Amino acid sequence: MKRNKLSHVDESGRIRMVDVSGKAATAREALARGSVVMSAEARAQVRGGRTRKGDPIETARLAGIMAAKQTSALIPLCHPLPLSHVDVQIAPTRTGYGIEARVRTTAETGVEMEALTAVSIAALTLYDMVKAVDKSMIIGDVRLMEKRGGKSGPWHRKDQSKDQGKDRSKDRSKDRSKDRSKDRKNLGARSRRIKGSEI
Repeated sequence: MKRNKLSHVDESGRIRMVDVSGKAATAREALARGSVVMSAEARAQVRGGRTRKGDPIETARLAGIMAAKQTSALIPLCHPLPLSHVDVQIAPTRTGYGIEARVRTTAETGVEMEALTAVSIAALTLYDMVKAVDKSMIIGDVRLMEKRGGKSGPWHRKDQSKDQGKDRSKDRSKDRSKDRSKDRKNLGARSRRIKGSEI
């Protein structure tokens, strides 16, 4: 079985920038996703356009696009690439916002890091825009979903549907638990009112 080696480490164990000069420039694409979980109050203010700094969603989208173009300046051994397309989408979820970045280029190496950087910086920017309302926000699930092009060919995250299924199952379980808790509280309140009227 062939073992993958760390490409940024040479035979002597020293860090190096990979030489891609011998590779052909081909069309490449990468898709990454992440999420920001926030309180109900923070979600309400974002969706109602009531945050102090302006529109958090569009600001975060723009930050993600700019970050993708600056990836080689942020991550030491990344190659500077001529990006032909960067798209960052931020959509509301039940617990906050989901972030997706798609990046394309025609070059000797892929754009996985550009897509991941775009998602990460978009999430951090969203946090910065909303932290006055909710400092307990959680940034998570930043991951590569798929990549196309290059010698290794296409790659897709195998456990994508399983993860989503688990997340939905957890959400449904939490919802049911909350509903049961509310029912118990309502039942207790009704019992107290009945007892009070009997007295």
